[in-house]
Amino acid sequence: MIRTLFVVLLVALLSYLGLSHVWQQYSQSTLPLTEAYIEIKTGDSAMKLCRNWQQQELLTGAQCRWLSIYLRMHPELAKLHQGVYRVPQDQKPTRLLQMLHLFASGKVAQFSFSIKEGETLSQSLKRLAEAQYLKHDLTEDTDMVTLAVWPESWGEKPINAEALFFAETYNYSANSTSTELLKRANQLLLQRLQQAWDSRQPQLPYKTPYELLIMASIIEKESGHEPEKPLVSSVFVNRLALRMRLQTDPTVIYGLGDSFNGDITRADLRNPHPYNTYQHFGLPPGPIAAPSGSSIIAAAQPAQSDWLYFVSKGDGTHQFSRTLAEHNAAVRQYILGKRILEKKKP
Repeated sequence: MIRTLFVVLLVALLSYLGLSHVWQQYSQSTLPLTEAYIEIKTGDSAMKLCRNWQQQELLTGAQCRWLSIYLRMHPELAKLHQGVYRVPQDQKPTRLLQMLHLFASGKVAQFSFSIKEGETLSQSLKRLAEAQYLKHDLTEDTDMVTLAVWPESWGEKPINAEALFFAETYNYSANSTSTELLKRANQLLLQRLQQAWDSRQPQLPYKTPYELLIMASIIEKESGHEPEKPLVSSVFVNRLALRMRLQTDPTVIYGLGDSFNGDITRADLRNPHPYNTYQHFGLPPGPIAAPSGSSIIAAAQPAQSDWLYFVSKGDGTHQFSRTLAEHNAAVRQYILGKRILEKKKP
């Protein structure tokens, strides 16, 4: 019995020393992966990953053997969940175990895409087509108006889907589709717009929430300075009340499309396209960009003022005026004066 016990203890000691040697080999090495993400496909296992890394000379055979023993002790790590995972960026010796725990947890990586405030739908879609790990299921034939939900109470469907997707950052997991993301953006837009419509001031010149959205898009393009947005809104509301043309440059630029070369000319201001608010009274036929939440609120709750004009000061803010004479003086100060100074510079 003593001899048998000695043999058992000896075998246990040798096994322990062997495992210790394997662990020492493993713990003194790193897994030098360069990818920030790893995709686990259907049927992938921990040992399959280990063999792939061994073939790439990222791990040794001894390390894979240790992993095999470790997985027998922890079978819950052997079954990996399909998905794309963000791998730990540190080079700690325990990186492989960290990754296996991650792959077995099913906590896949989250990616994000932002619809930017003030950009057009075509600009958003162009960037969306380049979003990583997203299934791009939109085609040139996709009807964006049909893709977006349009409440019947809002009247006739719009001529295009401009601004029907809320400017926000949306998280998604790998293999989500562009359509799914846009539908979420559309639902958020409908929610925010309806909230603004329900809390709007009385006597505003909007017949539908869509007209409020059109105004919000103009405010967004005219001012990025949030404290000013209610004032900008008041100028346009006051103009509409007095049957004055809005005369806002961003609508002209939007209507010119790709033909706009960066400078508005007198010919541009005379162009009779439907979005030219120098030529037509009232709001343009549709939004001109994706408005922010603050611009939507400003359109629904403009400041109380008697301003009718404003001009950029060149620092992100504007000078507001009540009369045309005041406005012309502000233009001479902030626009013409600036040009004269620029010409005098050596």
